[in-house]
Amino acid sequence: MNDNSGFALKKSHSEPGPGDGGRTGSWRVLRPVLDLEKCTPAKKNKKACFLCWLYCPDGVITKTVCPEIDYEYCKGCGICAEECPAGAISMVEETVIIMQEDQ
Repeated sequence: MNDNSGFALKKSHSEPGPGDGGRTGSWRVLRPVLDLEKCTPAKKNKKACFLCWLYCPDGVITKTVCPEIDYEYCKGCGICAEECPAGAISMVEETVIIMQEDQ
């Protein structure tokens, strides 16, 4: 493929996928927790909003009704919580989650 200048154009055929930066492991400090009662797609039961999906730099939030977060690859950056207009995502300390799971 050439452009008008005679130079060959190169295209990338790879696309980033969820968690391309690698698995989180045990170093995540904060975990985004989704409140489905506040989440616009979950409340309306239709595809709407998805700003969390759009802004997630790791691509670990699904664009489904109801959205899900892949915690295996989520880095806990909090961008999804910042961008959620409904306030449906809160950042919770991992230690709190671990203590709840142990009970």
